[in-house]
Amino acid sequence: MFYPLIAASAPGALPEGLLSLGQLLASLIVIYVASKLGGELALRLKQPAVLGELVAGLAVGVSGLKLIDPTQPVLLLLAQVGVTLLLFEIGLESDLRGLLKLGPQAVAVAAVGMVVPFALGYGVMKFVGAGELLAIFVGASSTATSIGISAKVLSDLGYLKRTEGQIILGAAVLDDILGVIVLSVVAGIAQGGSLELGEVARIVFSSLGFLVGAIVIGNRFMPVFLGIVRRLRTRGELLTASLVFAFALAYLAELLGSAAIIGAFAAGLVLAETDKRHDLEAQLRPVTDFFLPIFFITVGAGVNLALLGNQQALLLAGGLSVTAVLGKLVCGWAAFGVKANKFAIGAGMVPRGEVGLVFASVGLASGVLTGVNHTAVVIMVILTTFFGPLLLGLLLRREPVALTVGSS
Repeated sequence: MFYPLIAASAPGALPEGLLSLGQLLASLIVIYVASKLGGELALRLKQPAVLGELVAGLAVGVSGLKLIDPTQPVLLLLAQVGVTLLLFEIGLESDLRGLLKLGPQAVAVAAVGMVVPFALGYGVMKFVGAGELLAIFVGASSTATSIGISAKVLSDLGYLKRTEGQIILGAAVLDDILGVIVLSVVAGIAQGGSLELGEVARIVFSSLGFLVGAIVIGNRFMPVFLGIVRRLRTRGELLTASLVFAFALAYLAELLGSAAIIGAFAAGLVLAETDKRHDLEAQLRPVTDFFLPIFFITVGAGVNLALLGNQQALLLAGGLSVTAVLGKLVCGWAAFGVKANKFAIGAGMVPRGEVGLVFASVGLASGVLTGVNHTAVVIMVILTTFFGPLLLGLLLRREPVALTVGSS
C-alpha cells in the first residue's frame, strides 16, 4: 500500500505507524479538498453532497490514488468524533412533539421500514453462508434512513408540508430513534460476542432506558443549564456548554454499557426543546463541517473496489442494494387511511446516506464488517443514496396534487 503524502513527511520521534503533524496536515488537506470537490460536483448534478464525498473518498483512498490511509488511528478517532457530532445534530434537528402529532401512519411506516429491510438483509447474508452475528449486523445496516437527504428533496419540490412529506419526515425521525437503539444493540453484541436472548434484552432495555432517562432528566436540568449559559461572558459559551453536555451524555452512555452515539443523540433531543435550539444549530454547523468530511472521506477511502472483482462479492453488493431498496419501498403501503402516493413515501425512506455510514463504520471498528462485507455495505449505502432521491423526485414531479395529512 503506497500513500505518497504520508510517506513524504518524516515521522520523527513518534511511535511507529502514528502520523506526525505534517503527515496529519497533508492528509487533512487531501480530505477537505476531495470533500469539497466531490460535494460540489454532486450538487451540480442535483445529487446529495454526501454522495459526492463518498465517491471522492473512493478516488483518494485504497481504490484510487492512495493519497490517504483510512486505517490511521488519528483519522479514525477524528472520524468517530464526527459520528458523535452527527448524531448530536440529528437529535437537535428532530422534533418529538411534531412526531406525536403525525399520527399512526408515520409509526407504521417506520416500523415496516425497519422490520422488512432487516429481514431481507439478514436473509441475503444467511443465503451466502454468513454467520449469525455478521448477518444481524448487515441486516441492521439495511434499516437506516437519512432524514437529511429526503428532507432536502422534499423541500426543493415543495412537498415538505404535504401528506407524503409529513409522513416521510415523521417516519424518518422515528427511524432515527429506532436505528440508534438497533445500532447500540448490535454494537453491544459485537463487543461481547454474545447472541443470547438475555444479553440482547439487556442491551435493548439499557439503551432505551438510557435514552428515555436522559431526555427526562435532561429536560429537568435544562433550566439550570441555560441559566449557567446566560451568565457566561466568554466567546462561544452556548456551543462549548452544549458540547460538554453532549459529550458528557455520550461518555455516560458508554459507561453504562450503551453506545456513545445514544448519549449524543439524547443530548440533541433535549436541547431541541429549548429556545436556544436555532442558535445552537447555527453555531454547531461549522464544527460539524470540520469533522464530518473526515468521516465521509475515510469511509469512502476504505472501500476496496478490487474486492468486487470476484463474482460472489459483486453479487453480494448487488443483492444487498436491491433488497435495501425494495425493503423501504414496501413500507409506503403501511401509510393507511390517507390519500397519498405510497410509492413516493417508500422512496423517501430509501436513502441510507450518513446514517447508513454510521452503521458501516461501527461494524468496521468492531471487527464484524471486514473486507468484502464492509465494501458491500458501503456500496449499498452509495447506491441507495443515489437512487432514493432520484426516484422520489421522479415520482413527486408527476403528482399534480398532494393532500394534507388527514384529508380524505
